[in-house]
Amino acid sequence: MSSSYTSGNFQVRLATLDDGPAVVTLVNSAYRGASSRAGWTTEEALLDGIRIDASRLAHDIARDGSVVLVHEDAGEIVACVHLERSGTGCYLGMLTTKPTRQGHGLGREMLAAAERWAVDHWHARRIHMTVIVQREPLIAYYERRGYRQTGVRRPFPYGDERWGIPKRADLEFVVLEKTLQEG
Repeated sequence: MSSSYTSGNFQVRLATLDDGPAVVTLVNSAYRGASSRAGWTTEEALLDGIRIDASRLAHDIARDGSVVLVHEDAGEIVACVHLERSGTGCYLGMLTTKPTRQGHGLGREMLAAAERWAVDHWHARRIHMTVIVQREPLIAYYERRGYRQTGVRRPFPYGDERWGIPKRADLEFVVLEKTLQEG
């Protein structure tokens, strides 16, 4: 499998273990802490702690049926996404763009590239994700891109700090899904 992939004019590549520190920094800066306030994807009001650590990212990069795609600009990783194969579909998570680059179409391009990658490499027919239900603007963002709420909710993993330290007791995930097209 080639390490680089082009969707339209947008190029992504498979993350390597060497990319780990840059990807961990990017993801945590976009979702948690003061730096996340520069973008609109912050989870700061909901969670403390980190979004991902080096060990979990290395596992996502190295294991079969799992890829992390990255997009670079001038040698800097400015966007990433995680895909995990699941039957005839896949799970999409950790869609991240650098906070100062949000709101300019980079996330939309990264999402489209991930969907095409899943179809072209895994022949995925559907893609699903989980989003914290309180993140209404993010759910609306995905709905504008063809994702639909399935009606399924999943509990937030309270007590597992790998997902962050909750600031409220009512967190849960909503499952979103999209049908993908070949070609």
